[in-house]
Amino acid sequence: MTTEAPTPLHPVRVRDLRSRFTHDVEVVIPVYNEHVALEGSVRRLHAFLAHVGFPFSWRITIADNASTDGTLAVARRLSYELSGVEVIHLRAKGRGRALRAAWLISDARVVAYMDADLSTELNALLPLVAPLLSGHSDLAIGSRLARGARVQRSRRRELISRAYNQILRVALGARFTDAQCGFKAVRADVVRTLVPLVRDEEWFFDTELLMLAQRRCMRIHEVPVDWVEDLDSRVAIVPTALADLRGVARLMLHRERRELTSFSPAPRILADR
Repeated sequence: MTTEAPTPLHPVRVRDLRSRFTHDVEVVIPVYNEHVALEGSVRRLHAFLAHVGFPFSWRITIADNASTDGTLAVARRLSYELSGVEVIHLRAKGRGRALRAAWLISDARVVAYMDADLSTELNALLPLVAPLLSGHSDLAIGSRLARGARVQRSRRRELISRAYNQILRVALGARFTDAQCGFKAVRADVVRTLVPLVRDEEWFFDTELLMLAQRRCMRIHEVPVDWVEDLDSRVAIVPTALADLRGVARLMLHRERRELTSFSPAPRILADR
């Protein structure tokens, strides 16, 4: 099924049409011009969820945000061919915009997302969502920098990632290890609390969401992941890094103006070992 998602200037409002959850986990794949890799990734994820023994009910949602190639056509075909696969389409770009739209209309107990290249090993999905379904944690993130993670990527990408997360620790007091790994999950009630407060519609969406959670003393669970760099990544590193730094400056300014609530107790950052 394909749904045309709204693209308002303000955050998408929750569609309160269902009285109970119909799935345990909804995995969102935000995509922009991924027609080459999309089919293989979705079929791999679908086979993993359907046949490997994932113990929870699930749905896969492909969130196409303004692709200009054949991505939407591939996504729609997959939704017809594979049970449990749906599509939403947005007319404007932005990973954060796509996640906001898909997560806020979800009827799952836990919403997650992963990048279209499936750089993160899928065996980490169960450790990611299980603490949220049990009520043990509020958000969960895959970490390429936590002890136990195994990562294959260029030295340049490694240095940029470590530098960015160090900036978050120094400038914002971040206590999580990896803000930008494209492998995260959030409980439905937390989504409805935090996502409408996130202003960024692009790559900084993740960092802003995590900082909002930390400042409210929510429990952030970290899962060390096996991760392999996609050499055909669509991420423009320099413009993305500059946009992230502007986002950091905005959050610093808000903290100074006391526009974001800050609590003295340190949030618990939990990790699988």
